[in-house]
Amino acid sequence: MSVESARTIALPSGEEIAALGQGTWYLGEEPARREQEIAALRLGVDLGMTVVDTAEMYGDGAAEELVGEALRGRLEEVFLVSKVLPGHADRKGTVAACEGSLRRLRAERLDLYLLHWRGRWPLEETLAGFTDLMEAEKIRYWGVSNLDIADMVELTTLPGGDAVAVDQVLYNLSRRGIQWDLLPWCREAGVTVMAYSPIEQGRLLKVEALDAVARALGATPAQVALAWVLEQGMAAIPRSASPDHVRENRGVVDLHLPTEAVEALDEAFPPPSGPTPLEML
Repeated sequence: MSVESARTIALPSGEEIAALGQGTWYLGEEPARREQEIAALRLGVDLGMTVVDTAEMYGDGAAEELVGEALRGRLEEVFLVSKVLPGHADRKGTVAACEGSLRRLRAERLDLYLLHWRGRWPLEETLAGFTDLMEAEKIRYWGVSNLDIADMVELTTLPGGDAVAVDQVLYNLSRRGIQWDLLPWCREAGVTVMAYSPIEQGRLLKVEALDAVARALGATPAQVALAWVLEQGMAAIPRSASPDHVRENRGVVDLHLPTEAVEALDEAFPPPSGPTPLEML
């Protein structure tokens, strides 16, 4: 598999980023796994999985520190994403949280900075913090995570709110609710959607129907689940904790699901039949 074969997805600016990236939730929390996790992140970048997603919440900064160590000297190769906790998301707090993330990541700038989920601070406060960070060239783009359609409508009606680049949400075969309204809205508004937990933290791998489709395609259940998400036209950031896991994930880039496979998956995991509140993990 060549890096050049990797799928990409466009941001609202027109910039293309890797559709298949690497998540870091729960990484950096076990010293015994540190070397393996660092090797996984580095291999993922080698293989073109250059979107690396983390957050100040993950391990109370431990994941960011791990990413900083793993990507030392290679930050120019990646599209680096982190998130501010809602409790920190007033104007000054957003700036301070970003500066803390940058220190842990050993980086001068983030490519994308997200509000992790909506909390007590008005969106105007967080937007002001994002604006300050943009002006200081500490972030290139800003976005949100876990915001449903009503929140997105409110955000984009605020001054400057229509510059939102990404909504990162829970989406996989078993969590399809966004297909009813949020996903079409984001497409119409030009907001890029990024899916976290695209294999439901491994729980999907126990579903027989998914395994049957995978066997028929000569793929693994994880690869089929990831391919399905990518074919919805969004980015996916599966957690990659070992080099073997990274290689398995990377194999999905060249996997395309035939019509009969999609139909079998729709039967096993039906699409929503009406509005569904956004789910979170």
